[in-house]
Amino acid sequence: MSTTPVTPGLAAMQVAEPGQPLNLVHRALTATPPGHVRVDVAATGMCHADIGTARARGKGVTFPVTPGHEAAGTIAEIGEGVTSWESGNRVAVGWFGGSCGQCTYCRRGDVVHCPQRKIPGLSYPGGWAQTITVPADALARIPDGMAFTEAAPMGCAGVTTFNALREASVPAGGTVAVFGIGGLGHLAIQFAAKMGYRVVTIARGEERTKFAHQLGAHHYIDSTAEDPGTALAALGAADLILCTAPTTGPLEGLLHGLAIRGRLTIIGVDAASLSIPVGQLVMNGQLITGHLTGSALDTEEAMRFAQLNDVKPMTEQMPLAQANEALTRLAAGEARFRIVLDPTDAP
Repeated sequence: MSTTPVTPGLAAMQVAEPGQPLNLVHRALTATPPGHVRVDVAATGMCHADIGTARARGKGVTFPVTPGHEAAGTIAEIGEGVTSWESGNRVAVGWFGGSCGQCTYCRRGDVVHCPQRKIPGLSYPGGWAQTITVPADALARIPDGMAFTEAAPMGCAGVTTFNALREASVPAGGTVAVFGIGGLGHLAIQFAAKMGYRVVTIARGEERTKFAHQLGAHHYIDSTAEDPGTALAALGAADLILCTAPTTGPLEGLLHGLAIRGRLTIIGVDAASLSIPVGQLVMNGQLITGHLTGSALDTEEAMRFAQLNDVKPMTEQMPLAQANEALTRLAAGEARFRIVLDPTDAP
């Protein structure tokens, strides 16, 4: 355990009060608590969920707020009681930011549903900073050869899509339809193709056809040119429809393209409700489910699979100090496809 005082004044992006933009500040560091590690951040991703975090509104918000739940870097300091990590280890932390380790869910290995589960940026200062301090059980080891800019999005977008696919029980050689090509969707297409499934991509606009095929899709459905549920049924129907876009409206229509005993898994979330044709579900034995994220071990497995099978997040890199501009691009749907902030040269 390191007891050497660290140099104060490392940069972070913070919201000081409701309705205010992010500001670059320099904060002094305190000793790393027992059971925690401090990580020097080399790259930190920007997720659609971060838009709400950066707005810092609603009950229960503790200011100042530092968003960011996709961080990758090297361990700088180890707190008392941590024995499984060493300074210099390359690690990532994602939406799963630690759990109690004692509740029924944790004891079953379902740590992401722990009632006391922590989320970086919400439960404690997040990764839009030059350093982040996290519980040791939140850390995932980055495989050799994977860049920090590739590892950071794997803690949320990567592990979420990877887990949703492998937990869906799709038969070997089955059909997976990915709805949406964004931060989640472009990874879901790659993962599904590398897992050996026939992949159908559904998105808006004919101009995305070539890109979908480059990612590994076997078929592309332009939802502005034809009814996607009908088109999907004409292709033989999907064993899994993975909804990665944060919109609920089209999902009822997509169910027409779901195979008997097929599954619709929702990982892109908005505030709307879903109208479900119950008769169709019952007659066809279909399942509609939500999927959250994965544990630190799941993130490690997602990264290892990605490294072995050449699955890569497509990222735009921007300086940490430009986080406000990056959020604007993200909210406008202009990011292609994951913005990663670089905190290493923050002023």
